[in-house]
Amino acid sequence: MRTIVFPGQGSQAKGMGKSLFDDYPELVEKADAILGYSIKELCLNDPNNELNNTEFTQPALYVVNALSYYRMLEDNEKPDFLAGHSLGEFNALLAAECFDFEAGLKLVKKRGTLMSKAQDGAMAAILNSSKNDIERILKENGLNNVDLANYNTPSQIVISGPIDDIAAAQTLFQSGNVLYYPLNTSGAFHSRFMRPSEDKFKVYLKRFKLLAPQIPVISNVTARPYTEESLLLNLSSQISSTVKWCDSIQYLLSENPGMEFLEVGHGDALTKLIETIKRQSGEPSESHTGELAGETFSTKADTKQPVPDLLVNQLSDVEALTDQKIDEWNAKYPIGTKIMSNTLDYGELETRTEAIKLFAHRAAIYVKGYNGYFDLDEVSVV
Repeated sequence: MRTIVFPGQGSQAKGMGKSLFDDYPELVEKADAILGYSIKELCLNDPNNELNNTEFTQPALYVVNALSYYRMLEDNEKPDFLAGHSLGEFNALLAAECFDFEAGLKLVKKRGTLMSKAQDGAMAAILNSSKNDIERILKENGLNNVDLANYNTPSQIVISGPIDDIAAAQTLFQSGNVLYYPLNTSGAFHSRFMRPSEDKFKVYLKRFKLLAPQIPVISNVTARPYTEESLLLNLSSQISSTVKWCDSIQYLLSENPGMEFLEVGHGDALTKLIETIKRQSGEPSESHTGELAGETFSTKADTKQPVPDLLVNQLSDVEALTDQKIDEWNAKYPIGTKIMSNTLDYGELETRTEAIKLFAHRAAIYVKGYNGYFDLDEVSVV
């Protein structure tokens, strides 16, 4: 059995959909008429630096995801299940024939506009900690206005809430191998603070006729298949509810342990997430998933920790900087280099290894005598 999954915000990149737009001129023309600008120009050239703005990101991804799906159908049968991460769920419902291309784009345009107006909120990603631990720590420290926004894997969760509360949470999630990354968002997406936007979106949704899914679509809100009766409620409440991606994939694996997943759209963030979920859930890690956005298709499993939706672009920049630090250190300093800690008085120390990457995003060096790692930013060469 096969499940098609569609990525959401964070997977966008300049140049996406390059080989798709000219093959579907009628749909591109319809998109331009609905949006009031050239979707091809936005995706390929981004002349006004708008592609990463929520109100433009969401329509762009919806169109590229949709065209990628239509391209996939030219050589493949329809899938057995569908799922999408946040914004990607609209493409899953499109593929399930709950609405047509134009109606879906109008919904996404409205959703992006409403979400872009959210202010005074913030989000942060926490890696290498569990859902239960995060909830417990937040409660113990009185951060009761912080919600879990994205439950991406058992060890990768995004929190959302008021700016001050998200900032206060930082020191609580920076011990051991737990990593904390603030996200560059204007609002507390997928939290209770998005309910005003949810209410407005629900009113707008009522203008449209939503049809029963012809293929089962797994809901972000419930991690179970949509029903015709739940379409209006789930699709509107998705704006303020936790994206239960991990639960959704675990549900699909429980339905069929040999489930094949194919990511359709730009990038492979969900492919990597699914591999992580399988690995951390004790499932086989073999993958037949990949990217299909008209340009490339790969079935190679990637064991790096993935971070989709709102986070992937920001952490990819962090990872690139980390790689640069490691390369520069190893080119300049051999094993056995004398160093000093910048933060604690350990006296003169000596490196025992080359610099390496820890927990995907930390440039670190193993220190002789201390018998542990120091971040490169925490040491000075003697």
